[in-house]
Amino acid sequence: MRLLIKKIDDDGRLSLVPQFLDTDWDIEVIDTQDLAALDRALAHADAMVSMSWKWELRQASNLKLLQLPGAGTDEIDFARVPRATAICNCYEHEIGIAEYVLGAMLEWTIAVRRMDWQFRRGSWAGSYLCGPRHGELFGKTLGIVGYGRIGRGVAQRAKAFGMRVVACTRSPRPDAAFADRVDGMERLGDLLADADFIAVAAPLNDQTRGLFDTRAFAAMRRTAVIINVARGAIIDEQALYQALAERRIGGAIIDVWYRYPPQGQPQGPRPSVFPFHELDNVLMTPHVSAWTDGLLPRRNRAVATNLNRLARGEALLNVVRAPA
Repeated sequence: MRLLIKKIDDDGRLSLVPQFLDTDWDIEVIDTQDLAALDRALAHADAMVSMSWKWELRQASNLKLLQLPGAGTDEIDFARVPRATAICNCYEHEIGIAEYVLGAMLEWTIAVRRMDWQFRRGSWAGSYLCGPRHGELFGKTLGIVGYGRIGRGVAQRAKAFGMRVVACTRSPRPDAAFADRVDGMERLGDLLADADFIAVAAPLNDQTRGLFDTRAFAAMRRTAVIINVARGAIIDEQALYQALAERRIGGAIIDVWYRYPPQGQPQGPRPSVFPFHELDNVLMTPHVSAWTDGLLPRRNRAVATNLNRLARGEALLNVVRAPA
């Protein structure tokens, strides 16, 4: 069996795949900038690992599996992937993202970083001796938009902090263990009006692109904080900036953005055309929520598991589109 890996992904993030393979695979690293070479390589490939597919390639008709090393399919042009090719994704990022959301909410509510900075300079503000009290997550309402693996992972941890959890999702199912209410997307307005924090954990597609617009921010509480750990384009860029700059909502915790540098480059353009970095009601991070030390082995094992199953003729896992 032959596996193709894109050159740009041959940077360590798939380095553990071979140690989880118990079937025979030849692995070839291919530069996808050279479409002729890619086309030739695909003629003899059984599987390819890639988060994107934008190509029209004649030899790809022999490909049995396009394995995504992540969950999002917004970079896959399904019409260009041969119908005989199974498309599968993988997850394993929900642990890190859920911990990030809880950590960010705690930082927003308690402000440990700010108190540390002040205390190092001699201020006792915020202590029991003087100054305002900090908040608690206990009793607050968390709204979760998108209730898949990430949403449920966030809900599980929020419940442990005594939060009330309400969710909206495309396919609602009761979840008495972690959510007080799980509704369809038609009740998004109710969630926006109820929530102290709103975690965006939905996939990016035609239904969710620009879902949070001026009207959505108008429906939120003026003290509400929105947390985006999904995709930047789910939230309208200009509407978000204006809502924050004009204090129409309490704040935002943003981990996913609108502009990115090329992969592998630590420096790049500002993540938005708007100066979010100048606002004091924003916590900003550079798309780090899932990028934990535990993600690599879990995802490599998941990718290898599907490759093993393909080689043995077994049913594949996490099938996004079955082969025709």
